[in-house]
Parts: sequence; C-alpha cells; structure tokens
Amino acid sequence: MFNHHDISRNACMLQGPLAHQGYDWWWHNFTAQDARTGEEKPFFIEFFVCNPALAEDIPVLGQLPENKAAGKKPSYLMVKAGWWGEDHCQLHRFFAWTDVTLHAQAPYHVEAADCLACETQLKGSIDISPEEAAAHPEWMCDAGSMSWDLTIDKQIAFNVGYGASKPLRDAEAFAMYWHAEGMKSAFSGRVTANGREYVVTPDKSYGYADKNWGRDFTSPWVWLSSNCLKSRRTGQVLENSVFDIGGGRPKIYFVPLDRRLLGVFYYEGKEYDFNFSHVWLNVKTQFFFRDLGEEVVWYVLQENTHAAMETEIRCRKKDMLLVNYEAPDGSKKHNHLWNGGNGYGVIRLYDKTGTKTVLVDEIDATHVGCEYGEYGE
Repeated sequence: MFNHHDISRNACMLQGPLAHQGYDWWWHNFTAQDARTGEEKPFFIEFFVCNPALAEDIPVLGQLPENKAAGKKPSYLMVKAGWWGEDHCQLHRFFAWTDVTLHAQAPYHVEAADCLACETQLKGSIDISPEEAAAHPEWMCDAGSMSWDLTIDKQIAFNVGYGASKPLRDAEAFAMYWHAEGMKSAFSGRVTANGREYVVTPDKSYGYADKNWGRDFTSPWVWLSSNCLKSRRTGQVLENSVFDIGGGRPKIYFVPLDRRLLGVFYYEGKEYDFNFSHVWLNVKTQFFFRDLGEEVVWYVLQENTHAAMETEIRCRKKDMLLVNYEAPDGSKKHNHLWNGGNGYGVIRLYDKTGTKTVLVDEIDATHVGCEYGEYGE
C-alpha cells in the first residue's frame, strides 16, 4: 500500500462514540536552518482535537484538579509546537471548541485565531511566559514562543491498508489508528523560535506528516521515520526513499494484540512492506528499546515472506523531550514518552530468495523522528 495517498483518512474522525471519548491529531515535523548561522534545528507542530461532544465555552483541561474532581473529560483543540535539541521545548495552546472552525470532511481544515492546519499549509503562534507555565501545570508544557508560516508538499504516503479502512473505523475496532499521508514531505517557509529566525527549504526540510486517532493510546508506543538517507553501497543520497515504523501493542475490540509494529521502506521506488495486518506477508517483528544513560536505542527486525529490514536508531537524551498528552478519558498514562527529531542510525534491507537472504543495501539515516514510551514507567 505504498504511495497510496488517501486524504479521506486525513479527515477528522471524531464522530459517533469518538465525539464523546476520542482524540484526533495531525502531526508534522521538519528541519529548518538558522537564518543567521545556517545551523540546523528540528521542529514539530501538531493540531490535537479531543472530545468535541463535551465542548464548553472554555477549553476543558483534564489535568486541572477541579475537573478531575468533577469527573470532567478534556475537550479542546490543542496546538502543540516546539523543537528538539539541547534547548528542547514543548509549547501548548488550548482553544475551546466554540472558537474552532473545523471542516471535518476531506480535505481537512482546522482553524482557531491565527492557527491553521490543512493538507498544504500550517500557520500559527504560541507564546507562554515562564510565570504562566509555572502557574498552569495542567497545560503540560514549557515556557517559550514560536510562530510559523509553512507550506507542505506531501510526496509519499504510508497507507496502513485495511487496518484503518472505513469498515474498521466505523466499527471502532482499534483503540488507536494511524495514517501517514506525508511520510515524505517537503516543507517551506519560516519559523521564529524564542526570537530567532529559521528558514525552511524543501530539499533540506526532511519533512514528515501523519495522523493518529482513536479512544486511547498504545503502550508501548514506538515511532521511527526519516527520509534523509544515504546508501553505503553507492555512497549516494537516496532521493526517492523513506522509512516509517510505528505501533506497539495495538488493541482490537479492547483485546491487546502482542507487541506488533507496522513498518515500511520505500527504497528508490521499490516497496518493502512489513505490515502485520497484511496476513499474506507473514510478517514477524522483534524489537527492543534500551536506555543507555546518555543515549537511547531502538532495534527493530522485521521480516516477511520475501524481505527483511533491520533498523537500529539512536538518539541523544539531551536532544529529546518527554512529550505530553492526556487521554480522552482524562487520564495521563504516558508520563515517560521519549520524543526526538535528530535520531541517527543504520538500516539494512534484505531480499529473500528461496532459503537465501541477500543484503540489498546498508543505509545511513539521520534526522530521524523517534519516539518510545510505556505506561507506568
């Protein structure tokens, strides 16, 4: 299901029961260059919507003690933005549903004040003082400021296929769904972060755009992706390639499946598909995550009937942040969800022919978006 764009999966999914207990988010990450020094910095922007049927005149924040005491579930649009690196920062701005314009059908369009997200554009700003951040722990964010004006060209999609198809969406079979409409995306525009100007250019943006939705999150939670890839076999940059791995322990009809990941490598136009929902591929996955003190490491081995992919990614902990979300039921189960944008590592792609496994290429990956967390850590 490679390169199968499907903007209907990018539409807002919060209808029926999910309107009362559900979230939907559009996530974007990309790299920019400091306008003065040229230094690289990775950024992220996300529009997160929650429980529209429970709307009030103000954003309902689930971590606010009086809302917890009253048993109120969260209900709002949260605009999340920030950056990775040693000065990493995570900023949240909340809007009541009464202040949000949402075009729920495809192509999607979400707008509130100066914040806008759609298939081809991202605009917005967040400004939070140290005093505000300290006084509002329920905002779950840092102090800082960021504004952005960007265009997006979504070039390669990862469509997970039947697992997020309309019948299984309508049945609400899974607790958490995934679609990467812009697994490889080119961003352009400008960002200002804490007063510094950054320029975003398509060929150096290494951009990514996906969405998740559902009634709950997954634990463990795994995500790895990059389109900044270089072949060790040829020494050349892979211009038309991207990999994406995601998942953890999906729940179908409230029953957790064993630890499963969806994986894909789009290698210069050739499809390597490691999607466990494609049963005919007989996908097998092994993965682990290790905290090595100054770094964290992901190791994933995925095999199907005719190929294998071995992925080892590292990221420096000082470049990462602990990303914050509350679930639609008001609980905050993920309190140790590592999230980074400058992972690096090696991917080995193999073809299987008969009983033989042949190395296709060994690929250096940088600018890797990466995430790992488990409940109760």
